[in-house]
Amino acid sequence: MTATTQTAQHGLSEHSHGAGVPIQTRYERLRSTNVSDFPAISPREEQWRYCSPDRLKGLDADVLAEFVGDLAVKHSEGVTTAWVGADHSAFGSAGIPEERPSAAAWQSAKQAYLITLPAESKSEATVEVISESNEPSAIHLIVEAKKFAEATVIIDHKGNAILSENIEIIVGDEAQLTVISIQDWNDESVHASTQMAKLGRNSKLKHLVVSLGGKTVRVASSTEFTQPGGDVEMLGMYFADAGQYLENRLYVDHAVPNCKSRVTYKGALQGEKAHTVWVGDVLIRMAAEGTDTYELNRNLLLTDGARADSVPNLEIETGKIEGAGHASASGRFDDEQLFYLQARGITELEARRLVVRGFLNEIIQQIGNEDLEARLSNSIEAELARSGS
Repeated sequence: MTATTQTAQHGLSEHSHGAGVPIQTRYERLRSTNVSDFPAISPREEQWRYCSPDRLKGLDADVLAEFVGDLAVKHSEGVTTAWVGADHSAFGSAGIPEERPSAAAWQSAKQAYLITLPAESKSEATVEVISESNEPSAIHLIVEAKKFAEATVIIDHKGNAILSENIEIIVGDEAQLTVISIQDWNDESVHASTQMAKLGRNSKLKHLVVSLGGKTVRVASSTEFTQPGGDVEMLGMYFADAGQYLENRLYVDHAVPNCKSRVTYKGALQGEKAHTVWVGDVLIRMAAEGTDTYELNRNLLLTDGARADSVPNLEIETGKIEGAGHASASGRFDDEQLFYLQARGITELEARRLVVRGFLNEIIQQIGNEDLEARLSNSIEAELARSGS
């Protein structure tokens, strides 16, 4: 077994984390589809110690309206879509809620929108979730990749919304699936998304979360291995402005032998009270011999008044693993990099922009879609121009 912590990069300094977190085995957390089983949200709960209930704008209520916006769907030949009820075999098969807003959405969205990616073929689909409603509402999506499928699904959130969302991701045996979730809401939107993935034998999932727009955006992503040979790569990129709150919570459950996970999230912050939170939980159970896992979070603070909280957690119940480790760092620009660039005739303003682009582009380049990569790069340019950084 190896446990490692990487040296700080991009001028970021390592810091202690996890102080004051209640001792709790991760898989013992309450799971239920009944919202009444969850108490009112309190900062005494570990999963809500950063996000106050008032930020949710009613998404923690007992009942939410059903989503009334549009789903604009494009997909390749062979992909099927349908609204399904709780009696469908895929409904609930990837996981059930661990938090009150997720449970409220589960009960309030009576049907789920199912995207099925065909077996033994390549396919792709794009789902635009478009809203212009400020009523607290709920939606449920299911992405299912059949055996030997090779597919990419983009879920693109736009407009104005106060939305609680459950996304189930089912990766069949030997399938390879990429799921990209983009949160590009307008400024006052509130979005709580629970994204649960379950992997079959020798399956591979690339899960990428990009959060740019919205007043409050909270994405809780989890992956469960059910058979040996699974491989998950969880990637994320976020850019927070003044007054914006972006939270990412991840959980990887290594419950079976010989699976691999890699987690890499990067964020940039600028402006007064810009706040990001990243919490990464990795559990290696007693049965999960041969596990290979690593999680990394880096945050770049561009101005005074911004705050980044980063908490990696690693729980190991067996010593018979290939390797396990984590790294977390937050900090400002690397002055040496700025000096190096300026010494070659680059202005300080452009040097700062080059550093930020290089810092975030590592994630953007993993998307594999040129149009989407260009769009996100342009969004970063717009953010930098807004701050004058």
